[in-house]
Amino acid sequence: MKKVKISDMTLCRNTALSFKERIEIARLLERLNVDSVELPAVDNVKTDTLLIRTVSSFVKTSRLSVCGGYNKETVALAAAALNSAVYPEIRIEIPVSPVGMEYTLHKKTPAVIELIKELVSEAKQSGAAVQFCAVDATRAEEQVLIDAVNAAVEAGATAVTVCDTAANMLPDAFAKLVSDIKTSALEGKDVDLAVCVENKNGLSTASCILAVNAGANTVKTAVSGGVADLETFANLIKNCGNTCGFETAIKHTETGRTVKQITRMTDSTSPAVTTLKSDDEGEIQLDSKDDRETVAAAVESLGYDLTEEDITKVYEEFTRIASKKRVGTKELDAIIASTALQVPPTYKLVNYVINNGNIISSSAQIRLSKDDEEQVGICIGDGPVDAAFKAVEQIIGRHYELDDFQIRTVTEGRDSMGSALVRLRENGKLYSGTGISTDIIGASIRAYINALNKIVYEEEN
Repeated sequence: MKKVKISDMTLCRNTALSFKERIEIARLLERLNVDSVELPAVDNVKTDTLLIRTVSSFVKTSRLSVCGGYNKETVALAAAALNSAVYPEIRIEIPVSPVGMEYTLHKKTPAVIELIKELVSEAKQSGAAVQFCAVDATRAEEQVLIDAVNAAVEAGATAVTVCDTAANMLPDAFAKLVSDIKTSALEGKDVDLAVCVENKNGLSTASCILAVNAGANTVKTAVSGGVADLETFANLIKNCGNTCGFETAIKHTETGRTVKQITRMTDSTSPAVTTLKSDDEGEIQLDSKDDRETVAAAVESLGYDLTEEDITKVYEEFTRIASKKRVGTKELDAIIASTALQVPPTYKLVNYVINNGNIISSSAQIRLSKDDEEQVGICIGDGPVDAAFKAVEQIIGRHYELDDFQIRTVTEGRDSMGSALVRLRENGKLYSGTGISTDIIGASIRAYINALNKIVYEEEN
């Protein structure tokens, strides 16, 4: 199987995003397992450098690629911003068509070839990988294009991208150009050959897959970015990969959900939660007349990120309850906790001992089992529930942000059952758990462990 790498350009193609949205998109792309996340050149030194360094802190498996601009100073800024990245790369993007060289760089061909050598060498000295992008390659003279690629590789480029910026080539002609470059300039060299095709004619995905057949091993994609669509190309490999002998590292089971999340941020015209009904204080109010889309919007407004399968489970339970009563925020929270993200338990509660009183500090001793091995945590806290949660954290060795904690009675009387709801937040995502017991402390512990198991399961799978 030929491994096809995917280099995503979403953050280069959507410049109106907020700082937080860019970080979230980079995080989602990393989780999706793209091979490279591309960022634009450093424009505002302070904010752009902070963004790149922040993204570097959690993009650990994908390559982080930053454009180096048109001179040594901008290359140095890119290198400085990438100094904490695990797999840093600097892109040298230079136009090679006559019109591009003249009007963008104001240089003739010999001067452009020298500029390519100079900038690639400068980037190479930083220790980062270097990619040379031949912008507008399909309108360049073929010998000039070959000379530019040779100059970049000799100067130290480890990847070369051929761009159809004008979308003026049909897929078969573009594939032939890629084959010619592979044969003339890259044969026998350990250099990745990437392609980037504008989708002005709706043929970018076709051009890219034929280019892969012709020798390219990397395809540049984007979500709402005008080049080959990430989801479309990933699905093409998924559906035809076995027949064609191609594969990618993309997590196909997460592609649709991740692309939808990114699209909501990149598409300013995407529908907001306009059908969501709430009272004057923002409390969600749903009834039996509300459809699946409205319920899904309400779930999202609470901060949950659920799969389509889990949304279906939530909606089925919602319709059952809504047939008897209106569903508010607390009821919807409980439905999500009891039906969505149900996973095999990694941690199981064996027993617990709680000491509490008005003249002693609250303490908890919790015993959990994991893989048939028991572990004990003992902690003092500000109340019995706080002590119990801290004891669980002591066992697992991690702390999670407690986003919400609710308790309520389920049945009436002195022996009434108590229900607890716990919402934990990890990496900006919410995980909810429920627990029921005649002892409200026991219900709280079970709810916490229920939410914890969902986090552990997702991290391990």
